[in-house]
Amino acid sequence: MGGRRPQRADARTNRERILNVAEEVFGKGGQSASTEEVARLANVGIATVFRHFPTKAALLEAVLVQRFDRLREQAETLFHAPDPGAAFFDFFSHLVADAAGKIAIAEALFEAGGDHDGDAAQASDGLRRAVGALLQHAQRVGAVRDDVELPEVYALLVATSRASARAHLEEEVRDRMLTIIFDGLAPLRNARAQLKT
Repeated sequence: MGGRRPQRADARTNRERILNVAEEVFGKGGQSASTEEVARLANVGIATVFRHFPTKAALLEAVLVQRFDRLREQAETLFHAPDPGAAFFDFFSHLVADAAGKIAIAEALFEAGGDHDGDAAQASDGLRRAVGALLQHAQRVGAVRDDVELPEVYALLVATSRASARAHLEEEVRDRMLTIIFDGLAPLRNARAQLKT
């Protein structure tokens, strides 16, 4: 009977600890962070890291998958929120605030020769679909204008996230930027009413 044997409990614990530490280390240090630092902070030997993740790229991809999956799961918990508009805008804000670490990890993966069509890309698509569902829920209740679709909203999300991360915007500036974007996503009748006042 083929197939992989299930991991022992201590091996699973080591793997989870390595992933969590790696997310923090590479999220802060980007491409300059090392697997040796991950091993040290996870309190495991470098051989243990490489037993679970044979290359730096494999580790970074697993970290990115974990991060995208966690964000997707957070979005999915908001699918039945009592206020779909607030759920959408709050999650958009959360993604922008979370962007710097994700971008650092993604760039480190690229530098390490990671696969652009691998598991991380699939996990990213899952997050994108979850954002699309939140957008649709918000549109159904009239919180977001109905003439926008996911491609342009996601492009706004990505551009805002990159701008916030690259420019190291202060929280107050980032919040004002998001207010401008959210005003643009508001239903047209509200925007027109604001122009008349």
